[in-house]
Amino acid sequence: MGPVNLLDFDLDALAAWCEGLGEKRFRATQLFRWVHQRGESDFSRMSDLAKSLRDKLVGAAEVRSLEVLSEQVSADGTVKWLFSVGGGNAVETVFIPEDDRGTLCVSSQAGCAVACRFCSTGHQGFSRNLATGEILAQLWHAEHQLRRRLGLAAGERAISNVVMMGMGEPLQNYAALLPALRVMLDDHGYGLSRRRVTVSTSGVVPMIDRLREDCPVALAVSLHAPDDALRDDLVPLNRKYPLAELLAACERYLERAPRDFVTFEYCMLDGVNDSPAQARALLALAAGRSADGQPLPRVACKFNLIPFNPFPASGLRRSPAAAVQAFARILQDGGVVTTVRKTRGDDIDAACGQLAGEVQDRTRLRERSARRAAIPIHPAPGAAAELER
Repeated sequence: MGPVNLLDFDLDALAAWCEGLGEKRFRATQLFRWVHQRGESDFSRMSDLAKSLRDKLVGAAEVRSLEVLSEQVSADGTVKWLFSVGGGNAVETVFIPEDDRGTLCVSSQAGCAVACRFCSTGHQGFSRNLATGEILAQLWHAEHQLRRRLGLAAGERAISNVVMMGMGEPLQNYAALLPALRVMLDDHGYGLSRRRVTVSTSGVVPMIDRLREDCPVALAVSLHAPDDALRDDLVPLNRKYPLAELLAACERYLERAPRDFVTFEYCMLDGVNDSPAQARALLALAAGRSADGQPLPRVACKFNLIPFNPFPASGLRRSPAAAVQAFARILQDGGVVTTVRKTRGDDIDAACGQLAGEVQDRTRLRERSARRAAIPIHPAPGAAAELER
């Protein structure tokens, strides 16, 4: 057995491991702070640790980050790292600076098995889940490199928000995700509030319920369609967990969530899901009924409209800006908070839906997705007429 990776442990797990070395919990807390708050990987520089503990750590443990294959900086300040995760696989991580926050978009899998039609990652196929340490290594590297680059003083953070919205479906890697979230939230780790850590999911209903019980952070759901027929095409997971089940899970989640709403992400696709009729169907969903008037769970929500970032294999087009604005106005006039996401980092392929990394597709998902992509998507009934008006 080689040395353990300290990035794989939340504080409780680290305390248990240190107990096996004959050390008390406060020593684990000191070590945890050195690793996460100070970004230190050299045990000899952890000055307030007892020398006896430092000696035990040598050879038994390490802080194993990820190899950086490339780093790109966009004209708008967005930074994208490509990290090797071994076995011919690489994942991408994106930092988005804004005036009032710094957001890190973190990957949870090498590739993705959900295969949403508008997402470049899904067209790559799926290789494997990331370990907890591989998830946290993205935050560890970005936070401490950015602190040095920006010249931040001790205690100042470069990253104020984390979104599990990079490559992969985080709730399909729950065992590794949960301890990673706990480290992000721990005051001895990164000290982020639950409101500033977001898990984005395509709708894995049982795991939304698990997250509600174990670690309720902010929740974002990749919705992208107002009805099951279209969502079955765009988000194949909908065939297993249709809208009624998904909305019920969101309603339950809000009982413990740090925010009083769920964010519904909606990628705007020209002629597919962007008609006024479909905007009104979304308003019906927010009011707790389907487009044909059937009752549905009512979920307090806001909509985040995302300009589609085209890639050749998708066969889809970005909705015109005028169509996006008209769609947003219908939702806003209906009383639902709606934002249109700014496209950031698209000059380095770091915008939403563009993360592809490099993945050895061991599930033949590319081949299956290509066959499925050859099937045309038909707009919901009435959408074509609406677009002609």
